[in-house]
Amino acid sequence: MGLLLDTCAAIWIAEGALSPAGKAALDAAYRNDEVLSISPITAWEFAIMAAKGRLASPLSPLGLFERFSVRPDVVVVDLSPSILVSSCLLPNWPAKDPADRIIVATARELGLSVLTRDRTILAYARSGYVLATPC
Repeated sequence: MGLLLDTCAAIWIAEGALSPAGKAALDAAYRNDEVLSISPITAWEFAIMAAKGRLASPLSPLGLFERFSVRPDVVVVDLSPSILVSSCLLPNWPAKDPADRIIVATARELGLSVLTRDRTILAYARSGYVLATPC
């Protein structure tokens, strides 16, 4: 298993604001040689946040995404047609956020655990539909 960064987790990592639980999850993943992944949809979310004035990073949205994507220990997952279709067909998915749908579908398809503080994703994981690691 590996970890898939939710957009909020990526921001907190970049800002050095990840919780102790999140840091422990990352440390455990590295110790166990697990994959750390990020989705291209996170770049899209960074851009939306910047357009709304809600991205505090001095980096551009693309620069912030590239901070992760250029690291040799991070994999940028493919945003495949299968993931996009699956994101629309998640069983009992309670939210409308398309980026969260895509992140959850990605984690389900690739057998990854979403590193997140998102209450909706964590509740969905408690229902057994996806793996999630609180951060």
